[in-house]
Amino acid sequence: MSGLNQEVSTKLELIRQTLTETETQGLRLRGTDWFAWATAGASNTVLLTAETGVAQVLVTAQDAWVLTDEIEAQRLKDEELPANFKLHVNPWADATVRESFVRDATSGGKVLTDHPIFDIEKLLPPSLQHHKRVMMSSELERYRQVGLKASEAMTEVLKTAKPTWTEYQLAGAGAEALWARGLHPALTLVAGERRLPLYRHATASSEQLGRQAMLVFCARGYGLYANLTRFVCFDALSDEDAQLHRHVREIEAQALNVCQPGISLNSVYDTLAKAYEQQGLNNAIREHHQGGTTGYLSREIVANPTTTDTLEEGIAVAWNPSLSGAKVEDTFVILQDSKLENLTFDANFPSVEVEGRLRPVPLEVG
Repeated sequence: MSGLNQEVSTKLELIRQTLTETETQGLRLRGTDWFAWATAGASNTVLLTAETGVAQVLVTAQDAWVLTDEIEAQRLKDEELPANFKLHVNPWADATVRESFVRDATSGGKVLTDHPIFDIEKLLPPSLQHHKRVMMSSELERYRQVGLKASEAMTEVLKTAKPTWTEYQLAGAGAEALWARGLHPALTLVAGERRLPLYRHATASSEQLGRQAMLVFCARGYGLYANLTRFVCFDALSDEDAQLHRHVREIEAQALNVCQPGISLNSVYDTLAKAYEQQGLNNAIREHHQGGTTGYLSREIVANPTTTDTLEEGIAVAWNPSLSGAKVEDTFVILQDSKLENLTFDANFPSVEVEGRLRPVPLEVG
């Protein structure tokens, strides 16, 4: 059995255990995140911004299907799906055929799902959500590929960027570099010199970049998200800006230091809040979310004062502490012995050591 098929078999076992524990007759996955998880990285995405895709997974105690229509079936079979699934294909103009099939396969019983639509459907239990967030070794191998490609795309684009480019041009170049590596540009945020101090979530505009710019990626491959932020400066970095970036790196270091198995997400949030306070920046934590766990969503859980979910080995995190004009972000995974591996590190991008970790600094060009 291939590695992918073995991974899917393990996940089908987990799903069937869940069916037994919850006394339900089937599990139906519609979301792009859950589809990728269940199929070991296959994609049901056509419209990039959609939460659900053009195919679904249906699992019962006996069988596992991918449900799709005549438009998508052959491509999915040829290019996406592992061998563990049967295909059920309905006419694209008649969705009732699919619903009839699901009713028959589940004997009209209760069905667990990530996106409930019908009365017989119930939300997935926390136990299965937990399994999605903890990476198996094969998932982690794919995640490393996604992180490397995303970080290399970022470096490539910022090294070629010009101060006369518009923010749209930088976002477009970023998206092109991701597509060229087979990654979905799920998010490309850009802020140039004027807008950078004003907005934390700066969607690109027609303004020229000017003296400096921030580029943010949420890059998706095999359903997994590589999240990273970098800066470029088309001149020597000012002392004031250098200090801002130093502050966010120091704040981030405190969060990374406590990212260990058994630590709750609200504890990490509290650590970040205290780190801002130590810098005399008490309100900064309210001006943008600080990140959290990541994986098959850009953020599986965004940390806040009430998120008591705990970290453990195999969970990925992406923190993004920020100040007005500065931010730092990479995607890490928690390994054995509480070690953190930076999945989006690129040795070709400038960095400095902060508490034993290499962290990015603004790329100075010209």
